[in-house]
Amino acid sequence: MAPAGVRKLKDNLSRYIRRVEAGEHVSVTAHGRVVAELVPPSSAANAGRRRRYDQLVSEGVIRRAIEAGDPLEGWPDIRLRRGTAAALIDTDRGEA
Repeated sequence: MAPAGVRKLKDNLSRYIRRVEAGEHVSVTAHGRVVAELVPPSSAANAGRRRRYDQLVSEGVIRRAIEAGDPLEGWPDIRLRRGTAAALIDTDRGEA
């Protein structure tokens, strides 16, 4: 758990939020004493998804993954040009 003083947290809030989004826990300190903790919102939301996942596995609808890890790791990061989907499709079709 990474400690952060209140002033340091205020000055670098975006950086700490990104760290929490990545799964890290941040303890907020005031005068050397932990007064709060920033943690990813996983308790209720992920618990519901996990129960649904386990239910689908037990019903035979899906199977558990053979390998652990992120299945999208190493895939290319594809970026689309700016614009609405309709405009991009029209341009691709030569209708623009």
